[in-house]
Amino acid sequence: MNGAQALFKALVDAGLDTCFANPGTSEMQLVYEMGRTDAVRPVLCLQENTVTGAADGYARMAGKPAFTLLHVGSGFANGIANLHNAGRANTPMVNVVGANATYHQPNFPEHEFIGGKITEVARAVSHWYREAKSAADLAVLAEMAARYALIGSGKICTVIAPTNCHWDPAPGPPAVGEAIMSPKVSTETVAATAERLTNGKKTAILLGSHALLEEGLELAGRISAKTGAQLMSEAMPARMVRGERQIRVPAIPYLVDTALKTFEEYEQIVLIGALNPVATFAYKNMPTSKIPDSCELWTYATTDHDLLTALDDLATAVGVTEETLERHQRVEPEPPTGTLLPEAIGASLCALMPDNAILVDEATTAGPAILPQLAGARRHDYLYASNGAAIGEGMPLALGASIACPDRKVILLQSDGSGMYCNQALWSLARENCNVTVVVLKNDEYGILNIELARVREGDPNEKMLSLLKLGNPSIDWVQLAKGMGVQATHADTAEAFHVQLQEAIAFEGPSLIEAEVTADLTPAIDAIYQASHSC
Repeated sequence: MNGAQALFKALVDAGLDTCFANPGTSEMQLVYEMGRTDAVRPVLCLQENTVTGAADGYARMAGKPAFTLLHVGSGFANGIANLHNAGRANTPMVNVVGANATYHQPNFPEHEFIGGKITEVARAVSHWYREAKSAADLAVLAEMAARYALIGSGKICTVIAPTNCHWDPAPGPPAVGEAIMSPKVSTETVAATAERLTNGKKTAILLGSHALLEEGLELAGRISAKTGAQLMSEAMPARMVRGERQIRVPAIPYLVDTALKTFEEYEQIVLIGALNPVATFAYKNMPTSKIPDSCELWTYATTDHDLLTALDDLATAVGVTEETLERHQRVEPEPPTGTLLPEAIGASLCALMPDNAILVDEATTAGPAILPQLAGARRHDYLYASNGAAIGEGMPLALGASIACPDRKVILLQSDGSGMYCNQALWSLARENCNVTVVVLKNDEYGILNIELARVREGDPNEKMLSLLKLGNPSIDWVQLAKGMGVQATHADTAEAFHVQLQEAIAFEGPSLIEAEVTADLTPAIDAIYQASHSC
């Protein structure tokens, strides 16, 4: 057995059987050995952010890590944006990164970054990382990474694998160790939190991570019904269950000023699997926290804890019984007509999205008009792309989710500007025949940046400023782009056309794309932001 064989056996023994890959010269032994085993499914991606984003989507839906195969430091660095998103989403993942041979690196100082400095890159976007020093190390490190990745809600683990460690002789992999137990909330903290929830103060329970999955929401819903505390989700949930018969959980507003108004009536907030809600970016003359100073924050459980056990313990402590829970009811909207507004897209999705679909959201500025209508859609899992605010993960996330759940329809709401960051994922969707419908929301601009510009500009924007926000010269032809990568595609510019095309795309068992030329006037939102930012 060589190091590569031992590495793969260790990963497979630990339950990891799917590899998203963009290999290079230093990984050819790994490619060779992967091709000799039926235990690993390789998925080729044409750019490294597609690799890491797909591994993110896979793990969110599969409940276990995929592993990636990346080419030295430069390839690993190319995937950092979506590793950042995955880390913020608390996604379990194992990265295998090739490197120059241990004996070869000192001879090529010009390759110092892609050889000797990969550990520095890994440290920035990994919870755990190690570099193999010999072939015997590889399988041991892989087994450790696979177990560590599953602590709490999930960790990103990176194994750096020099080429000679792939082909040198190695002992067999270690026996799979017992799972590393996620920390439990102490009985004292359970009791103290139960006391806070019953102290009569106006309270919100802010949920994140696994607390937003079906079992967690049922427990949280009963705690809410018993105590009167309002459930909310973090602004960018990695995954949550939504739609028909699901518990009502409004999300914290993205904008700081809107969130402050939302929370002004609350006296205390209990965090369960969620971070302290702060602005994604700092703004001049604006607070960072979304919580008023008068409101007290209390952390009950973090993403490092066993969140389901924590919720179950808290439910027992507050004495839940069989409370009646407020749930979303099915809504059957009429097919929309006329101009293709974001609201029309929401109505069509609400009417046509099949039961148990997976909805991936990178709708950006169109999202606030589309998503509220989907509360009455059939039951679906919702995945927010770009959890770390690095845009462009929508297509890779949909790819990974479809590989994890091939029997479920995946629908992606993809804004056109951020869609160009990882459009290579279309090729992988076609190659793997993924059952994914991509809806590109085409407005030929970075609409969200026009809103953000309003916060800092004095007076009207000039053409030079707007040239950095507009995408219409030339306009991107998504139909031709998709067809060029093997994905069937159509164009819709009316509500009627979109509804028909969405119905056909959902019925199609394979990848498809609809270029939806939406009409949306962002001027009121831009003007409101400008006025609010300059009112001082």
